[in-house]
Amino acid sequence: MNQLTLQASLLEVGQIRYTPAGLMALDLGLKHEGEAQEAGKPRKVSMEIKAVAIGEICKRLLALGAGGQARFTGFLSNQRNGRGIVFHVTALAEEPL
Repeated sequence: MNQLTLQASLLEVGQIRYTPAGLMALDLGLKHEGEAQEAGKPRKVSMEIKAVAIGEICKRLLALGAGGQARFTGFLSNQRNGRGIVFHVTALAEEPL
């Protein structure tokens, strides 16, 4: 199963574009800072990831705006150029983090 849920801040929102099928698309930058358990010990984690959203969820992301915090859910895929990965955001929960 390829599913990712990430509590993060919306660092940047690209310009609205449209897919060949006419769906709205947004390129995003997300930043996560928190703590995780590794080998039974707490570890501080800070990371940034490129993301993309396609369809109706774009409107919610635009309303959230840069700096907004939420729980993002989706899946990982290769970038178009094959270098690196991109997080495809398919759901958004705007709950306090």
